[in-house]
Amino acid sequence: MTPLPEPVPDVRLQGITKRYGDVLAVDAIDLEIAQGEFFTMLGPSGSGKTTTLRMIAGFEVPDEGTIELAGEDVSRQPPFDRPVNTVFQDYALFPHMTVEQNVEYGLAVKRVAKAERRARASEALEMVRLGGYGGRKPSQLSGGQRQRVALARAIVNRPKVLLLDEPLGALDLKLRQEMQIELKRIQQEVGITFVYVTHDQEEALTMSDRIAVFNRGRVEQVGPPAVVYEHPRSEFIADFVGVSNVIERGGRRYTVRPEKIHVLGDGDAPQPGARVEEGVVHDVQYVGPVTRYHVTLDGGGELQVLSQNLEETSSEVLASQGRRVRLQWRPEQEAVIVEREEERV
Repeated sequence: MTPLPEPVPDVRLQGITKRYGDVLAVDAIDLEIAQGEFFTMLGPSGSGKTTTLRMIAGFEVPDEGTIELAGEDVSRQPPFDRPVNTVFQDYALFPHMTVEQNVEYGLAVKRVAKAERRARASEALEMVRLGGYGGRKPSQLSGGQRQRVALARAIVNRPKVLLLDEPLGALDLKLRQEMQIELKRIQQEVGITFVYVTHDQEEALTMSDRIAVFNRGRVEQVGPPAVVYEHPRSEFIADFVGVSNVIERGGRRYTVRPEKIHVLGDGDAPQPGARVEEGVVHDVQYVGPVTRYHVTLDGGGELQVLSQNLEETSSEVLASQGRRVRLQWRPEQEAVIVEREEERV
């Protein structure tokens, strides 16, 4: 039986490099993004993620390497010839147009018939839960609603790939969390490949099928959120994606997440095979549902421990400062650091 051919990725980057003078912004990146995937490029400012997105969009031209969209080399094609749309943080809505006119705009430029424009715009607005808002102006909408209009305007063109450049960055925390859920729902409904840029680790972990972690123009790790979080390949990733403890014992260098560490009660025996460390609590941070304990270890170093406040009050947890404690975690919850940051070449 002849094996089925491998599906062509919607986005393939091969050896993509971009320089600005003496600055190497993107350093020989290889990436493949599958059809219908919610793929996030995560990293701090200046890590190369936005430059990479702009090269996929066609706003920047790579100095080296190739960009393929659905198997076609588009490395030198202008943005308007590529099957992509981009959603930006600033929405970029036309203030003098109604919501419906904003959503229809790209279709009007392509000379789509008026009746079809109206039908597709109405469908897109329903998809982002703004049915009935077509006659309003952008100034009459909240920040979250304007972001939904920008999203509707992008998906109404039915692009092969939707590029999103920190689209939720201007929203407050609660609205941003609501929009994260909405974006994932919309992506699953429309089935379009989303390529999402953010520096927000929680955002990346919440929405993504896979994450590429950028650092200094390179991709340090690609994988599903749980793998990137639970098994960071470098100290940079362990520190940037959430919070992690770095431990050196017996020539081994590894990380363990604060929520994996448990404080043993007085008289409690450690679990068989568990790692055990002893130390003194030198700082306590009560954060409502959880408490962060900072423990100075007898064997050297410091661990941060995250514990749920199931029954404890703030006065009880704060009183633990200065107390001696024993900590335990399971060996399988450790992630060995492959390389030190300074050893990267």
